[in-house]
Amino acid sequence: MCGTILTGIAAPATAQETVATPEVTPPEVAPIDNSIRSIVVNGSQRLEPSTVLSYMQLRIGQTYTQENADQALKDLFETELFKDVSIRNNGGAVVIEVVENPVINRILLEGNKRIKEDKIYPEIRLAPRQIFTRSKVRADVARIVELYKRKGRFAASVEPKMVQLDQNRVDIVFEINEGPKSKVQQINIIGNQKFSDGKLRGEMATKQARFYRFFSSSDTYDPDRLAFDQQKLRQFYLTEGYADFRVISAVAELTPDKKDFIITYVVEEGEQYKFGEVSVESEIRDFTADTLTPLLPMKTGDEYNAKQVEDTVESLSETAGLFGYAFADVRPQFDRNKEDLTMSIVFRVAETPRVYVERIDINGNTLTVDKVVRREFRLNEGDAFNSFQVKRSANRIKSLGFFQEELEIEQKQGSAPDRIILEANVEERATGELQLSAGFSSVENFILQASVRQRNFRGKGQELRASVSYSSFSQAIELGFTEPYLFDRNIAVGVDLFRRDLNSFGFGSTGDRRTTFEQLTTGFQIRAGVPITEYLSASLRYGLSFDDVTLDEDLFFSQNANGVLACDPIRAGRFLCDAIGKRTTSSLGTSLIYDDR
Repeated sequence: MCGTILTGIAAPATAQETVATPEVTPPEVAPIDNSIRSIVVNGSQRLEPSTVLSYMQLRIGQTYTQENADQALKDLFETELFKDVSIRNNGGAVVIEVVENPVINRILLEGNKRIKEDKIYPEIRLAPRQIFTRSKVRADVARIVELYKRKGRFAASVEPKMVQLDQNRVDIVFEINEGPKSKVQQINIIGNQKFSDGKLRGEMATKQARFYRFFSSSDTYDPDRLAFDQQKLRQFYLTEGYADFRVISAVAELTPDKKDFIITYVVEEGEQYKFGEVSVESEIRDFTADTLTPLLPMKTGDEYNAKQVEDTVESLSETAGLFGYAFADVRPQFDRNKEDLTMSIVFRVAETPRVYVERIDINGNTLTVDKVVRREFRLNEGDAFNSFQVKRSANRIKSLGFFQEELEIEQKQGSAPDRIILEANVEERATGELQLSAGFSSVENFILQASVRQRNFRGKGQELRASVSYSSFSQAIELGFTEPYLFDRNIAVGVDLFRRDLNSFGFGSTGDRRTTFEQLTTGFQIRAGVPITEYLSASLRYGLSFDDVTLDEDLFFSQNANGVLACDPIRAGRFLCDAIGKRTTSSLGTSLIYDDR
């Protein structure tokens, strides 16, 4: 029996048949919301959270991005208030973690011996109760090191250390290693042929370190002095006629042990010049070339001297000032001839109007009244300008002794080209003097002296003085007053009062100590002075004194032939016997004084 069994076989589909598949819809994806819903600040101690937020630009409602977060970090770190900052975003809840920089409690210096603390602390910018930042500490370290370099200690180093305290406070300790003082071990000069190394070194302010210079600081290396020495070399060569001289290079190198310096100058001397034709051309009618040219100090054929040229320019300017031309423009024009090595010069004096004093200003006199300074001026407002009188006025103000020595009267342009303003910028100094002294002598026992003097009493230029002295043998008191300008006129008056008590001691027959001689003097002196010329003055003085001299009668008196008790010239001496009693002395004196200070 035969049969076919078909299992699991499906008939093929015809073209008319289609297979239906169910339609699948993808799930909906919710949009990502990066907006900032809240900002929280954690870790702040001294600062309020709102203050921290004000330092950055992140705000609620903004879209949070990595760029915004990085900028916020940058803004917070730039305040230098925080040691560490971090930002995290928890689905719109932004959390800012901060660690504040500590507050400085104290600043301490250790190891500084050559420079005292009162010289270092003003250089430090950090201070107690300020916020600690590393950048400020580094800046202060650099300042301290620079301070030591100015003192010639280039090997100095500073190590800052921080001591942590409670309540987020710190002590800053600058540990200073001063190192040795950097000396100039050697000065080399290359390129000089006309002058020796020793001659050129002698012109410099910097000297080579030698054992005999232990009292001098000229062998200490100083970069500013190095630049100054280059200028000194130029001045020396220009004075000697080498107009083409130049310093090609100046190099300071540390020695291998890093302690001292070796300085090397490379110079180019050039050729020596002589003066060619020298003349003056003036556009001022009172100045003529025929008059001024013969007065020039340099002559054709003399060695060229740049210092002489500068002095001539100054001299011509001062001469113009004598005629009332305050702003005379004197310019030397050089014509250098490199073939015959001559330097011709024409001093050109440009045209300028005659100048008159518009105003005199006095600044800086906080105590001294204006008229004390103003009366020393040899020029008045409205006068024709005169440079000699300006210089004389400055000298008279200096001679008062009330102001600094380097006083100068500045000349400023006035409201018109022919007007000038003279401005005296003074700086007052102490004019009072107090002297106290004490001593001990086996004869006079204690000796005490005291004096006080005010040379600018009440700021009016008056002088008031008083002195007192005391010892067993003498006592004295003196008072004096001087008015240099009586009733604002150039008449000086003064008065002196004095009282002097002079005595000596001896021993009587019983051994007791007693006064053997006593002279009591009381008096006064009146003085008056008037000027005759600018430098010559005359003074008149009158003095009146009363003396009372007494002697111990038991020691120096005896009865004479008439039985009267009188001074014994054998015991006392004729001079003392003649001096006994009261007398009045009247004196009159004059003085003629020449003073060109």
